[in-house]
Amino acid sequence: MAKILVIDDDARDRELVTAVLEKRGYEVISAENGRTGLMLCHRGDPDAVVLDLYMPGIDGRSVLQQLRTLHPSLPVVVFSGHSAEDVEEEMLHQGATAFIQKAFSLHQLGLALQEVLPSPSRRKTRRT
Repeated sequence: MAKILVIDDDARDRELVTAVLEKRGYEVISAENGRTGLMLCHRGDPDAVVLDLYMPGIDGRSVLQQLRTLHPSLPVVVFSGHSAEDVEEEMLHQGATAFIQKAFSLHQLGLALQEVLPSPSRRKTRRT
């Protein structure tokens, strides 16, 4: 089973994304901030990360930079409530696998993860 780490400071959004991903068959771990997310990433060995861009403390940009340094091949889907093409370009340039608006459809999130992960029933072996 593929494991997804969801990092978002908004509890409602985090719980919604977690519920939908679990319903699709993924194992989900979640974090309420960037610091906890990085710690869980190191301990939990997720197959992908769903990352909110704007959070207090360690924001999504910093988390993405650290993830790219420590886990260069880890798929990271960044999402944000702020809509701007330059932000999307910046995140993709910094190594995000995909960027979606926070007012995304849950179907859109599922499609983004299907592109980078095997079927939820089979866990991918990742090389770093």
